[in-house]
Order: sequence, then structure tokens, then C-alpha cells
Amino acid sequence: MRDIAVFTGNAHPQLAAEICEHLGVPLLPTKTSRFANDCIEVQLQGNCRERDVFLIQPLVPPVQENLVELLFMLDAARGASAGRITVVLPHYAYARSDKKDAPRISIGGRLVADLLQTAGANRILAMTLHSPQVHGFFSVPVDHLHALRELAHHFRGYDLSNTVVVSPDLGNAKEAAAFARMLDIEVAAGAKQRYADDKVVISSVIGEVADRDVIILDDEIAKGSTVFELLERLRERHVRSIRVACTHGLFASDAVKRLSAEKDIEEIVCTNTVPIPMAGRTDKLTVLSVAPALAEAMRRIHNGESVSALFS
Repeated sequence: MRDIAVFTGNAHPQLAAEICEHLGVPLLPTKTSRFANDCIEVQLQGNCRERDVFLIQPLVPPVQENLVELLFMLDAARGASAGRITVVLPHYAYARSDKKDAPRISIGGRLVADLLQTAGANRILAMTLHSPQVHGFFSVPVDHLHALRELAHHFRGYDLSNTVVVSPDLGNAKEAAAFARMLDIEVAAGAKQRYADDKVVISSVIGEVADRDVIILDDEIAKGSTVFELLERLRERHVRSIRVACTHGLFASDAVKRLSAEKDIEEIVCTNTVPIPMAGRTDKLTVLSVAPALAEAMRRIHNGESVSALFS
């Protein structure tokens, strides 16, 4: 069995360090330097030859900078004769660009998948992709984890006897239904139309939510436009309490502070797939760790064990 070697870029070194702590292996150093012409150069400062190499890098702002750094890490590992290279993508930002919904528009999710493979990725380990069809953009194996187990474990600490899970849209309803089954509660969904990145309209909520405790579940929250729109519909139906949960807490444009300012919202729960700056934290925000899940998946990949068994 090849030795394991784990590297990370500058996107989220705290998560990479926590993963390595759970794996019981060192996080090997990576050196990224910049030339006078603004080009970057990446050096993996650890032995890769015939080793099982894992490169941990979520695509978070600055997304393009972190993507290029990841591509250069891949090229460096391949050039150093790595035995196998697995890209660990806790957040694949371009998964949202998954279809041609306007004339002459790029499909970034597929293009970036091609770039990762061309640069040398033999396998992808991802967490909560925006849509299931993104799997098909890769011609290398993809292990797709989700954070529903971590989120469900957190919410089992509450009285759920009068609780319903609400998906903001029908596209996320399958994940919401799976989450509801984990908690043994009911599910509802919003009927959403998106007109721009920050403009959505939810015309109605399908399901019984009146006088219920609500858990809003989404895959990611950026500006929070969808959640704010859903809040209006839930208020009209006189729900009893609201908690918000997501995997990727991007929280752009002070979204977490604006959500925390809503009196109806009792708690905001996310995971640490992306870095959350201390300035963006509030008393209502709870951050759960996915490092144990990612570490266990990496261990199973390295040992040739089933990753799908994690969801049994």
C-alpha cells in the first residue's frame, strides 16, 4: 500500500489541518510564490513519488486564485511521480454553473472539471455538490459526501415533535426529504423562480407549515436572497419558529449578520467546508465540523474500502 501524502493550498488550511489530525498524518507544506509579473509558482515540499497524494482545496473567494493554485498543485504532484492524486473539494463553487440557461453562456462546472482532470486529478472527493448532474462532468471517479448526518446530529438535540423541514426550492427537495427522514419529521418546499443571482421569487410553500417549528435546509447560503424571500412566505403562514441550516456558509455581503438580525430566526447552522471569518460570526451562528467525515472518506479511499458505506 502506498504511503499517504496530504497537501493544501491557501484556501482553507485550518480545515486541512483538522482533517490530518483525524487521519493521524502530517499536513505537508506547500510553498506558493509570486513572480514580478504576477504569475504564481507552487512547490509541494514533501515527497510524492509513488505516494497516495491528497490535495485539499475548496474553491472559495478568491475563487479563481484558489483554482489556479489547485491546478498548479496538481501539476506539481503529477510531475513528482505521485502514485495517485485525489482532489478533496469541500466546496466546488462552479457546481452552480451546471446548465445552459441562457444563450451563449459558459458551463463552468464542466470546464473546471476538465481542467482538474487535465492537470492530473485521478479522483475527486466532494462535499454537497449543488446539483447531482455535476457528477457527469467528471470522467474520473467522484466520491460525493453530504453533511446531512452532521446537521441531523445537531438538530436531534431539539424537541422536533412539531417540526418540519422546508426546502427553499423543488430542486433541493430530495435532499430536504432525506434530511427529514433522518429526523423522522415532515418536509415542505418553496416554489422558487430565480431571475438573477440576487433576485428570487418564491410564490408559495408546498406543505403544511402553519404554527410549526421550521428548519430551512439549503446546500449553500451566499447573499441569503433565497432565505430572505422564504422568510416572507413563512411569516405569512404564521410559523412558530425558524432555524436555518446549510452545508456551505459562504455568507457574502454580510449575509450572516443580516440573517442574525431577523428576529424570526433563532439559529443559523452551517459546516466548516469553507472558512468563516471571525468578523462574520454572531451568537446565532453554529459551525459544525466535517473534518471527521472527510478524513474517514480519505482513509477509506486510501485503503480501498467502500465510501458509500459511510451513508448506511
